[in-house]
Amino acid sequence: MQKLYLMLVLSFIISGSISSQNDKDVSSGIDFKIDYEKFTLENGLEVILHEDHSDPIVAVATMMHVGSNREKPGKTGFAHFFEHMSFNDSENVPVGANRKMIPEWGGSRNGGTWSDGTVYYEVVPKDAFEKILWIDSDRFGYMINTVTESALEREKQVVKNEKRERVDNAPYGYTDEIIRKNLYPEEHPYNWTVIGQLPDLQSATLEDVKDFYNQYYGASNASLVIAGDIDIEETKELVKKWFGEIPSGPEVEPLSAIPVDLEQTKSLYFEDNFARLPELRMVFPTVEDYNKDMYALQILGQILSGSKKSPLYQTVVEEAKLAPNISTYQSSSELAGEFLFRVRANANTDLDSVKLAIENGLSRFEENGVSKEELKRIKAELETQLYQGVSTVLNKAFQLVRDNEFNGDPGYLGTTAKLTNAVTQDDVMRVYKQYIKGQNYVMTSVVPKDNIELAVKGSEQAEVWIEEVKNDVASEEVSQGEEAEYEKTPSKYDRSEPGFGELPLFKAPDVWTAELNNGMNVLGIENNEVPLVQFDITIPGGQLLDSKGKTGVASMLSDLLMQGTANRTPAELEEAIGLLGANIYMSSSNEEFHIGGTCLARNFDETMKLVQEILLEPRWDRNEYERLKKALETSLKGREANPRAIASMVFYELLYGPENSYGIPGSGTLETAEAITMEDLKAYYKKLSPENASFHIAGAIEKDRVEGVLQKMADKWNTEAPALTKDEIDPQGKAGTLYFVDVPDAKQSVILIGKLALSENNEDSDELNFANEILGGGSSGKLFQTLRIEKGYTYGAYSGISENLEVSPFYITTSVRANATLSSLEIIQEMVQNYASDFGEEEVKLTQNKLLKENTRSYESLGAKLGILREISKYKKQEDFIEDQQEDLMDMEVDDFRDVIKKYLNENEMIYVVVGDKATQLEEVKKLGKPVVELDLNAEPVDVGQ
Repeated sequence: MQKLYLMLVLSFIISGSISSQNDKDVSSGIDFKIDYEKFTLENGLEVILHEDHSDPIVAVATMMHVGSNREKPGKTGFAHFFEHMSFNDSENVPVGANRKMIPEWGGSRNGGTWSDGTVYYEVVPKDAFEKILWIDSDRFGYMINTVTESALEREKQVVKNEKRERVDNAPYGYTDEIIRKNLYPEEHPYNWTVIGQLPDLQSATLEDVKDFYNQYYGASNASLVIAGDIDIEETKELVKKWFGEIPSGPEVEPLSAIPVDLEQTKSLYFEDNFARLPELRMVFPTVEDYNKDMYALQILGQILSGSKKSPLYQTVVEEAKLAPNISTYQSSSELAGEFLFRVRANANTDLDSVKLAIENGLSRFEENGVSKEELKRIKAELETQLYQGVSTVLNKAFQLVRDNEFNGDPGYLGTTAKLTNAVTQDDVMRVYKQYIKGQNYVMTSVVPKDNIELAVKGSEQAEVWIEEVKNDVASEEVSQGEEAEYEKTPSKYDRSEPGFGELPLFKAPDVWTAELNNGMNVLGIENNEVPLVQFDITIPGGQLLDSKGKTGVASMLSDLLMQGTANRTPAELEEAIGLLGANIYMSSSNEEFHIGGTCLARNFDETMKLVQEILLEPRWDRNEYERLKKALETSLKGREANPRAIASMVFYELLYGPENSYGIPGSGTLETAEAITMEDLKAYYKKLSPENASFHIAGAIEKDRVEGVLQKMADKWNTEAPALTKDEIDPQGKAGTLYFVDVPDAKQSVILIGKLALSENNEDSDELNFANEILGGGSSGKLFQTLRIEKGYTYGAYSGISENLEVSPFYITTSVRANATLSSLEIIQEMVQNYASDFGEEEVKLTQNKLLKENTRSYESLGAKLGILREISKYKKQEDFIEDQQEDLMDMEVDDFRDVIKKYLNENEMIYVVVGDKATQLEEVKKLGKPVVELDLNAEPVDVGQ
């Protein structure tokens, strides 16, 4: 849910960030808007409609003006908890249909709660449009009578598991709670976190749920946006039918801004059981949403740390070498705002030195001020981000619904654009002096356990409530329970499930191809919905070309090549990219090396000149090399604290062996990172060849223009490709064995189960992917439905098949409540053992229907279109391979599914990896009946005699 909140905030920030490349005044800025029509139902529900026929899909977003800021001390976490409850049942929709049926229709759905609001959203193929109105309206207006005590208790466990996964079992998970309790007074609505406290959640009653619904879930306290392939007039009538009878509800009194004025600076420390690196945060109270100073504060954040020329980057990262990065940003909410400094420092760094480096950077900023060029660069970058932020119908829906509900104007995007574009150098300095310089703030030092000496001197210990790990499974066992008995709410309409509309069929986008004289293939899709292009050069090799004992070379090279060119310093290169409003990246994976990016279509030629310069004229900056190497070591130390990362590292090493490149993380290990030299990077660089490479591009650009630009690069880049060799697979894991890794006091157990299955090029690959869908392909899968919906053990449970040229694993992954570890393992084991025999005609039809319709929404964005091109070039597929896959899917029968399941998903051949609290869980998991081997963080056996 927090991820959604960040997405909404980002959407809002970038929407107010449009400018031209020239240094003009506000009136000459780009006039960007989303067309819409707004009307209000008699019950007060405000409805906004946006018509977009580019894809046969519809997005629906319902925003309720209630978040955690409406809660009271002792009843925290309730808005978020109620969001969970809303998905369970309603009067005219079958139990669990929201989570199960929508994916089966080929759609996606979710919800999110933050401090100020709650949003429910879906994207479905056009034929399910009225069905989604049926589900949405029933959840909104007809759910409260169906709530039962058993459903209440089950959902408590789900939310508790969410908190354990995201807060209790995560490094730095408690920091937000510490900041809120000390930044905001006890009576302030932002004094507590959105997810709240577990004791508060456990005490919630059925009456609490009903009171909350009756108070805040009236139609007059909400906005509804429908965006996509719709007819405006027809949609109006459908909305009136499905939503018009929902009660208006009581008037909800608007909240006014409640600014914070700290009487003194507060410094606190917390010893984090999962952190391996010290982290410093400094949070200053600022302004609320839509305040005129918000826009200048947003830009201030970018200027202080957003580039290599930024004063804080220079003092903290480059000069003092205390951390790999620093971030500063403004976060505005409905009632108040915060300006935050965050540094996750290198291992064993004294945070007093970090604080001093920040202070030195601020002094430098005060002395030098804001440059005209820097302000221009930031606004250019934000123009590109704007278009990215409204490039899908769902993002457009978010933009419209948020501005309508919190500002009364769904078209406010244009105003925020002008306000941001109007920010001047003087504005930035003014807000710095008003809100940051000399002001009181809250500072947190979160340090690894038993490393209190790293905290800022004079800090006080933060008070945090931490749940104890228990092994009493029965005390928290829940189930679906009986359905409620109630009298149905009367309606003048038939509120039973409507039928499907006309089936929209997926049509693959037209792909054009070309070949350059240096051997590089070019694949493109022209799409003119937004004036952007996304591109990617894919060079075969990646981690496969790393030397033995030097895993991480490809990854580090991808970082180093972005640090300047022969003729530009790192800061100059960054500035040149930014002034074009472009983003250029390099990365590596198991099998490939990438250089790609996003830019305004009008700036493609100039962007590719920079790509060519980066690729062909490396700087080999020794200082940047040393900085990146230190940053890598810092990152690898941090990874050791993440239970999910630990599980993944152990799992892949057991499957492939410690010397196989697929068994080692792409960034390497602390040992391999230490061994990497500049000469290793230069040697790898010589292997970057266009001979077998592919250039992929999607966006508002023609084939001829692309070819013309690329040919200039091809004339200068013409080297032979190295031979690719395959490492021998040397599995260390024994089939049918459970491997346990101890993370003391872990509140959850991470479970990762699987076996090597097949390569993406295997003729069975598509069939196995199809067969997996019912087991763990999403929220409608058996794993999710059983472990989360029925049992309440986890926040999510999924399965899948990795896609590589090499033989890749089938895997099952989940994080479960610690005292439900054994029960979860037993359920998964039985489910996999019986999966083939349980797969019948119903499962065949569900799989075919779901995947066929899913394609209508899966390739909407430019990034998804780029993915089509990558798949064509990497696996040598036909341009219309998606249609071929659809035909193969529809031809499959029950025996075809059962055969591929039996062939690749034999439970006896799988290994089990569990990462959790040894003290409470090791003896429990032995009851599964499998041999148990205890491993350390490096997948080495633990000497039980120690």
